[in-house]
Amino acid sequence: MQFDTKFAIVVADDLPTWQKLNVVSFLSGGVTQTPQVTTGQTYCDASGQGYLPLCVQPIIVLKANRDKLSTFVQRANRQQVDTAIFIDDMFQSGNDEANRKTVYQYETSQLPLVGIAMFGDKTLVDKVFKGAKLHD
Repeated sequence: MQFDTKFAIVVADDLPTWQKLNVVSFLSGGVTQTPQVTTGQTYCDASGQGYLPLCVQPIIVLKANRDKLSTFVQRANRQQVDTAIFIDDMFQSGNDEANRKTVYQYETSQLPLVGIAMFGDKTLVDKVFKGAKLHD
């Protein structure tokens, strides 16, 4: 199935694996809460056990260095695209309120970004994330 939209997450390429997975988890959770992202129907196995619905569209996970992440967030902001971000400090903050407080301490250009996610028109997402590589 082809989509006109794209759901993409870019993570810093220098993070340990557990941190990359943590960033991807948090960012995907944030983006899937927007009204633009469609989730499917509840899953059910042959025993009748139900499972939560999933995003109907694949989520592309990319990587880039931290300088590129700053470029990506600036591009997204210029295009007025809603994004989810994750900064380095959030690994130590422990909860949602503390996460918001730590982000508030930084000007946009100074954010210590380790991840950014967005959903939107495929062409726009590709334009914002130009230079990111498919995560291996």
